[in-house]
Amino acid sequence: MTDAKLILILKTCISIGLLLILLGIYLHNFSESIEAMGVTGIIISAMCIALGMVLSLPTKMYLTFILVRRESEVNKSK
Repeated sequence: MTDAKLILILKTCISIGLLLILLGIYLHNFSESIEAMGVTGIIISAMCIALGMVLSLPTKMYLTFILVRRESEVNKSK
C-alpha cells in the first residue's frame, strides 16, 4: 500500500471519528428521543463519542508519524 493511499484512509478515519463525536454530542444535548430513552439513550450517545475517539485519536498520531518520516526523508535527499 502506498503512502498516499494510507494517508487517505487515515484522513477518512479521522473524519468519520470526528463526525461520530459530533453526533454523540448532538444526541446527548439536543435529541429529545435519546433523552426519553433514559440510561439507554445515554449509553448510545456515549458509544458514539467513544467510537469516534477510538477512530480519530490513534490515527492522528500515526498520520503525524508518517508525515514526519516523509519530511525527514525529503530533507535527507536534499
